[in-house]
Amino acid sequence: MDVFDTIAAIATPYGEGGIAVIRVSGPGAFSIVETCFSRSSKKNGSFRDFPSHTIHHGYLCKESALIDEVLVSVFRSPRSYTGEDSVEISCHGGLIVARNVLETVLDAGARLADPGEFTRRAFLNGQLDLTQAEAVVDIIHARTERAARAASDQLTGGLSRAFDQIRDDLLRSLAHVEAYIDFPEEDISPDIAEGLQKRLLSAKETVQQLLATFREGQILRSGVGVAIVGRPNAGKSSLFNALLNRERAIVSEIAGTTRDTIEADVDMEGVPMTFVDTAGLRDSDNIVEKEGVRRSREWITRADIIVWVVDGSLPYSEDDRIFFKEIQDLAPLIVVLNKEDLGQQWNFTSGIGSEDTVSISCLTGKGLDRLKELVFEKAIGCQSSYNQGYAAINSRHRQGLMRCSSALDESLRLLALRQSEPIELLAAELSAAVNSIGELLGKTTTEDLLDSIFNQFCIGK
Repeated sequence: MDVFDTIAAIATPYGEGGIAVIRVSGPGAFSIVETCFSRSSKKNGSFRDFPSHTIHHGYLCKESALIDEVLVSVFRSPRSYTGEDSVEISCHGGLIVARNVLETVLDAGARLADPGEFTRRAFLNGQLDLTQAEAVVDIIHARTERAARAASDQLTGGLSRAFDQIRDDLLRSLAHVEAYIDFPEEDISPDIAEGLQKRLLSAKETVQQLLATFREGQILRSGVGVAIVGRPNAGKSSLFNALLNRERAIVSEIAGTTRDTIEADVDMEGVPMTFVDTAGLRDSDNIVEKEGVRRSREWITRADIIVWVVDGSLPYSEDDRIFFKEIQDLAPLIVVLNKEDLGQQWNFTSGIGSEDTVSISCLTGKGLDRLKELVFEKAIGCQSSYNQGYAAINSRHRQGLMRCSSALDESLRLLALRQSEPIELLAAELSAAVNSIGELLGKTTTEDLLDSIFNQFCIGK
């Protein structure tokens, strides 16, 4: 990848729409677009002279043939998304027109951008740090308002500021320690040692608070899979429809109506969830139903939450005992006693807590609100880390913070033993802690790391 050439790509989703945008960025952006853009205004002046952040109406042509009527937006370095000279061409939406505009720009000298290359250039040019760059893809993939809000907080620097504060405090501590390395005959005075300890403990506390947001970050990015399971005619499809508040699955008194898994995405208080209605679990000679049962069991093994629906009007059976033994350790379990309106005969068994059991009636709607609360609590916990004011971290952040935490623990141990342990060891641990945070911000990076992050982006971003 040559960061000094000019790249172009369609920045809007493929398909029909009101407009499409073709983004061009690099040192040759202005000269390339100038060769194929004809300004409708009669004002004199070269494309190169257009002021930054202005929009110009005109026509895009290729060898005198009109491609489309367009609006051209000009962004001069460094006041652009990438930090380079950039042009955005807004044309009519549609696959053919957008593709023709892109091909015209490519034929004029631009190169097709790699996935995430615009944002990668923004990072390399200092427009974004690495955590902010990661937030861009999180915003694009956000499935709920809450996920988008967490990503926006990260994009505007909420997470970066927390990382920067930790790194700055550690750098100050490292500077104190390195000053004593130059004077080995002097020991760190008790008051200086106490100040260092307080600073390191404060950094450790912030690291732990950030680590506590990982669970929520994982959920907001990947969502929660909720498998609704149980025997035929327990009311799984009725519950599925009630949770969706629409008739999505066929409901019938005939056992085995659901022959396949049915999935639907739900925004539950900002948490993206995928509810799955599964086939009734029973032995069957029907080849289609057997396949449905197989798929259901497959979903059960990878679900984040299992909602076990039983017919509460029937007594607890041996089949229930066997099934409970099969699923009890696979994922957090909620037992739903359905058909409460018919009276409850199903008895609790050992291993199922009353706090994880809810009686409902899909017919009357009774108990559904409590069930939704229970699903939400199982998914994200009663205390949301989002309220702490930190954007939820991802797996890369978690790994770096855990390395920092480990280095801080060792630093505190060495600080306490400073009279018997070489001070150089303390400096090395503090340096490791500083570097682990620096990697999160992108202050120290490798090509492999950048590739793994920006390859997750779509072309044009």
